[in-house]
Amino acid sequence: MATKTLLGRRVTRYVANGQLVPDALVVEVMASRLPKRTGFVLDGFPRTRAQAEGLDEVLARRRLPVDGAVYISSPESVLVRRLSGRLVCAQCGANYHIRTMRPKQPGRCDQCQGRLITRKDDQLKTIRKRLAIHRREMTPLLQYYRRRGLLNSVDGRGRIGTVFLRAMGLFRRHGWVR
Repeated sequence: MATKTLLGRRVTRYVANGQLVPDALVVEVMASRLPKRTGFVLDGFPRTRAQAEGLDEVLARRRLPVDGAVYISSPESVLVRRLSGRLVCAQCGANYHIRTMRPKQPGRCDQCQGRLITRKDDQLKTIRKRLAIHRREMTPLLQYYRRRGLLNSVDGRGRIGTVFLRAMGLFRRHGWVR
């Protein structure tokens, strides 16, 4: 979008009007950014079954199979606590968290001294709405990967370092990393 490519301009039309970008266009954008070789991880994509099916088509044409899908699961209460604690610098965009990644000076960015704010999409009502949408869209996606024997789940409860170690253990067991 920032470089105003043809693909970016197509996406901008949806985003500028507050609409969701259609799955087919999301897949097209992702396909344009995928490496031409094996050995990559996608974070936050696909988000719907239609996107997963589109990704499979793109990868099949490139003869790159999906080795696995990893879902980091956490109870809703944990997700709400994490999301509702996020802060962002209104000036430079740096991220903080009121419990786990506090700024040195309350309400001020460590990098530029800008004011820290809570984004509108990190307010409790919006978070709950986003999580409901996420659950609705994730269920068919998780079923899709489960049926194909590709779904792996990681317990997302606990400290960031603990969850990271669980995920890395899974990656090592599958031979995705050494």
